[in-house]
Amino acid sequence: MPDLTPTQWALAIVAAAGIGVAKSGFSGVSMLHVLIFAFLFGARDSTGVVLPLLIVGDICALLAFHQHARWDYIRRMLPPACLGVIGGWLLMHRLDEAVFKPLIGSVILGLTALQIARMRWPQRFTDMPHATWFAWTLGLLAGVTTMLANAAGPIMALYLLAVALPKYEFVGTSAWYFFIVNSFKVPFSATLGLIHRDTLLLNAALIPAVALGLLGGRWLVKRVPQRLFDGLLLVFAALASLRLIGVF
Repeated sequence: MPDLTPTQWALAIVAAAGIGVAKSGFSGVSMLHVLIFAFLFGARDSTGVVLPLLIVGDICALLAFHQHARWDYIRRMLPPACLGVIGGWLLMHRLDEAVFKPLIGSVILGLTALQIARMRWPQRFTDMPHATWFAWTLGLLAGVTTMLANAAGPIMALYLLAVALPKYEFVGTSAWYFFIVNSFKVPFSATLGLIHRDTLLLNAALIPAVALGLLGGRWLVKRVPQRLFDGLLLVFAALASLRLIGVF
């Protein structure tokens, strides 16, 4: 078990609760736990701390929203995402992650701008979200970013917004998608030495916070109108991208 001060434990509990909130549908909030765990354990090592908690959050989300999943979109995004995970794993062996954070942030910011344009002028983007190249591009980006920084939530959110999924289908589809992708990532993270006994003991202590965060997020999803839900996702995605770029 890592030796944390009371303040660090408090931050870890807040971050774990943030995972639950993100898994309830507010995926842009995922940058909260990315930033806090990176502060506590370092950017690279924190990915191994976070991954089992993400899987716990995925399971909790499946229990609450599994019946709303759209498997046609999951099947479309999984093959490129798995290839992206492998690519991200290879990059973690060779290159400094600091090179990729600004790049990932720029990609997410560009996709956010594209989604805003699509909402403003829908007639100009009628076919794009359903095109194979669009799903493969975002799937590859999601796979690479989730392996490098556990930061694929905004990318998947933008894709599901682009295909205009209602919020409950959005959450159910995201839950199944990330449960499969995050489970696929486990052996790759283990071979990098990022998941071990101490990280798993910490995960066990933080699981209740993840569950409480998801219950709170589920309460919010039921009360937030669809249009506001979509707008909040775009705001969170933009903030996440700016943080990755290093604006703040």
